[in-house]
Amino acid sequence: MDKTLLLKAEVREQKGSKSAAKIRKQGLIPAIVYGHKKDSVSISLSEKTLVEGLKRGIKVVSLQLGKNKETAIIKDVQYDYLGKDILHVDIMRVDVSEKVKVSVRLELKGTAKGAEEGGIIESQVSQLEIECMVTDIPSSITVSVKELGVGDSLHASDIKLPEGVKLVSDPDLLIAACNIVQEVKTTEELEIEAPTAPEVITERKPKEGEEAEAGEEKKE
Repeated sequence: MDKTLLLKAEVREQKGSKSAAKIRKQGLIPAIVYGHKKDSVSISLSEKTLVEGLKRGIKVVSLQLGKNKETAIIKDVQYDYLGKDILHVDIMRVDVSEKVKVSVRLELKGTAKGAEEGGIIESQVSQLEIECMVTDIPSSITVSVKELGVGDSLHASDIKLPEGVKLVSDPDLLIAACNIVQEVKTTEELEIEAPTAPEVITERKPKEGEEAEAGEEKKE
């Protein structure tokens, strides 16, 4: 798989939320490129090309701005509140001979042993921060969950990283766990199971005539 993506960019003169919304309607994504002691430049990118590259897990891009090409990495992608549409992208210039810190997506693979006992895998994070040479950035990191039984968990320190890749995320970061999902009961079921309150028997108050008869009996 080709690890480099060609992104053709155009300088974005106008800035602000209104301008960004207008650009997105044209099938472009507002972005900024920075780093390597050069000025930051506001640019716009093809949404189609960018999305295809992200789906393939590509991090390293060849950014073409006019006749000039620069090697860069996709540093950060901002999505809307639904996590569907891309709002903005941060791109950082790099040198292929240097090490960089990037976030790489995780792919959980396999069926956990705990599945036979009714357990399911609950994923806690989708990315892991690593450090490596630009040319060694993996498109994704595969994590096997086959050995997880009910109650077992997997942390960042448990993941076997590719050669030349160093963990930057907290080693104690919880990646996934195999748990039994508690059944959520309906209101009707809870009402049926709720213990019935014991009936409280109170002494009946005598009626007016009965009170008089009781008074005469006491006199006798």
